[in-house]
Amino acid sequence: MGARIQAIEYYFPERKITNQDLSEEFPDYDFSKFEYKIGISNRYVAAPDETALDLAEQACNKLFNRVNKAQIDYILYCTQSPEYIMPSTACILQDRLGLNKSVGAFDFNLGCSGFTYGLSMAKAFIESGQATNILLVTTDTYSKYINQKDRSNRAIFGDAATATWIAATDKNGIYKFKFGTDGGGFNKLIVKNGGTRNAMNNDAEEQLYGNGNIYTENNLYMNGPEIFRFTSTVVPPFVEEVLAFNDIKKADVGQFIFHQANAHMLKVMRERLALQESQFYINLRDGGNTVSSTIPIALKNYSNTDMPMDETHIIIAGFGVGLSWSAGLIQISDRL
Repeated sequence: MGARIQAIEYYFPERKITNQDLSEEFPDYDFSKFEYKIGISNRYVAAPDETALDLAEQACNKLFNRVNKAQIDYILYCTQSPEYIMPSTACILQDRLGLNKSVGAFDFNLGCSGFTYGLSMAKAFIESGQATNILLVTTDTYSKYINQKDRSNRAIFGDAATATWIAATDKNGIYKFKFGTDGGGFNKLIVKNGGTRNAMNNDAEEQLYGNGNIYTENNLYMNGPEIFRFTSTVVPPFVEEVLAFNDIKKADVGQFIFHQANAHMLKVMRERLALQESQFYINLRDGGNTVSSTIPIALKNYSNTDMPMDETHIIIAGFGVGLSWSAGLIQISDRL
């Protein structure tokens, strides 16, 4: 028995913020240069009363327009924007979607490596005979963590949710994955306050970082240069290991689809892997960096719009907050 991605749907919230919108808030910054280098034109932001669970419900219902939800027997729910400290949001989603009470459901807290981790877990559940049709959900509303005066993070991150159906099949489509963790870098991308270590501080002081960005310790903080150094030095050789692990050559991979962090970072990794532009997918102009949802959104768009053949092998790689990274080989058909 193998496992395979059968379908993907995604959902953006209604509110769209363009670079022109941001340029009106930050008139001293050239967003045309930002768009050229980083590759983002628009990002979508959840409404004040709209949560990551709401986005997830929308993505799942889009999927269930094509998939019989009665066959789902497990929910894997990836988020860093939980509905509550407890219970698991996956349990609430099961009820909202009207899924069988016999399903398994749990949350896992990962960011930009979340989809690759989730696929590997889905494969393990299926191959061990514990599930046959898995709903993998990725959803985040980082906008709720970002200070309104933090120009850089507001420009990069967007909110979104995806729903992926992974099923047991005779023809396998999810192969071997590798993983990496460097918890010593936990503070490179962090929301410091609001957990059990540090309570939310209503009097948190504003701090300046980077090129004129402002945040408090209640907000998202990202050390951009350190994250860039991590991804550009760790990820390319790691992907080489994943290729060898799967006994496949670069020339036999139809496409490399990495976490869509920003276009400049992706270009540097492509060059270090000595890949042609045609082999390396960049797809973040509309939506920006949607954390754990960037890879499934890119997979959906590639398979439906840009994939030149009926079936192909793809290397997917996620990396970011944690510090955490993972990558593996999959095979997909067109029209996901």
